[in-house]
Amino acid sequence: MVWMGIVLVLSIGFAVLRGGKLSNLAEIYIKAWWLLFVGLAIQISASFVPSGESYSEELAVGLILASYLPLLFVAWINRARSGMWLIGLGILMNFVVIAVNQGMPVLPEAIALAGGTADLASDPKHIVLDASTLLPFLADIIPLPQNVISMGDVVLGVGIGVFLDDQLNQPLRFFRHRIDAEAGSAAPTLRKIEGGAR
Repeated sequence: MVWMGIVLVLSIGFAVLRGGKLSNLAEIYIKAWWLLFVGLAIQISASFVPSGESYSEELAVGLILASYLPLLFVAWINRARSGMWLIGLGILMNFVVIAVNQGMPVLPEAIALAGGTADLASDPKHIVLDASTLLPFLADIIPLPQNVISMGDVVLGVGIGVFLDDQLNQPLRFFRHRIDAEAGSAAPTLRKIEGGAR
């Protein structure tokens, strides 16, 4: 998941260069945000499935697919936010290719270009991309240093970038009730209250 860290750093850096405020990071609110940690925990648990057992592949794939469900739900209920539909689309693309192939297909040539070995495609979560692979264009075919990602990952990364750029460039939030307001917007209301008290 090194590539995800790179996406976050680049997205935040770009947003700041465009005038975004780092202080807004503490104000970002996502409905049902805790489900993100549920999905992450399920996905991490798939990494601990022992390889070589008769149940390894089915269990690992089942856990990976299950981990995407809370993530898709979060993307759906927050779909009105900028970039969130791209995030959901990227997750869905990965979900579909894993579901139809019972594992994420990985292109061996991409692994070699990324500086890895073929062993990266032999764990319970991944399979080697070959002539029988369905939807190969959605598989892990894009090499990065020590990593291979999919088109779904790219769409997900773009969505995260759009979301963070939008959030960091939001105006100052007041009252911590997730209501956006411009500085001084409360002044007319205060004047009315003061006038009525006289």
